[in-house]
Amino acid sequence: MSEALAEIGIIAWRSVRRTLRQPAMIVPTIVFPLILLAVTASGLQSATRIPGFPTHHYVDFALTVCFMQGALFAAVNAGTELATDIESGFLDRLQLTPLRPLGVLVGQLAGAATLSLLSSLVYLVVGVLAGVDVRSGAAGAVVLIALALLVALAFAGLGSLMAARTGQAEAVQGLFPLLFVLMFLSSGNLPRNLMSVHWFREVATYNPVSYLVEGMRSLIISGWDGAALAQGFAWAIGIAVLGFVAAARGLRTRMGRT
Repeated sequence: MSEALAEIGIIAWRSVRRTLRQPAMIVPTIVFPLILLAVTASGLQSATRIPGFPTHHYVDFALTVCFMQGALFAAVNAGTELATDIESGFLDRLQLTPLRPLGVLVGQLAGAATLSLLSSLVYLVVGVLAGVDVRSGAAGAVVLIALALLVALAFAGLGSLMAARTGQAEAVQGLFPLLFVLMFLSSGNLPRNLMSVHWFREVATYNPVSYLVEGMRSLIISGWDGAALAQGFAWAIGIAVLGFVAAARGLRTRMGRT
C-alpha cells in the first residue's frame, strides 16, 4: 500500500509540474471564461429586468459559468495528458510497476486539479472585485470552490475515459465542443422557469449541467439552498464515479491488468 501511494505521489507530482510548465494550458483556462463573462454580463444585463429574475446584476448570475468552462478545460487537459502518455509509451512502462489503473488515473488528475483550483480562485476574486456578493458568506465561498473543484474532476474523468478508450489526444480534444454545447443547452444563461421556448426548457431540465450550475449559483444568489446544493453535489459525484470507473476499466484493458 505504501509503495502504491508513493508511486501515485510521483505521478501526481509529475502531472502538476507538467501542467504548470505549460502556460498555453493555464492562460486560456483562466482568461477565456473571464472574457466571455465580461461579454455576456454586459450584453445580457437587460435580462435582469425580466419579472422573476433572481438578481439585479447579471454578473452575479453568470459568474458560475466561468467555473463550468474551467471544468471543460480540465476535462480536455486531463484527457490530453493521459492520451499523450499512452501515445508516448509512458503507460506501457508503468506496466512494470504494481500500480493499478485507478492509481494511474488518480495521479494523472493532480495537474487538472491544481489548474482547476487556481482558476476557481481567480474567478471568485475577479467576481468579488466586479461587485459579486456571495450571499452564503465566506463559508459559502469555500463550498463553492469545493463544488467547482469536484465538477472539474468529474469532467476530467470524462476526458480520461475518452483518452483511455481512444489513446489519441486529437480524439480527446474533440470532446470540448460537445461539452460546450451541453453547457449552452443548460440554465447557464437564463433560469429554467423563465425559458419561454418549451423544447429548450425541457432540454435544460434533463441536462445534468443545469444542476451543477444551479448548485454553485445558489451559493452566490440564494445563500444556503439545501436542495440545489444536494443536486449539484450528487450529479458531480455521480459523473465522477461513472467516468473514473469506466476510465479505469479502459486503462486496465490497455495495460493488460486484471
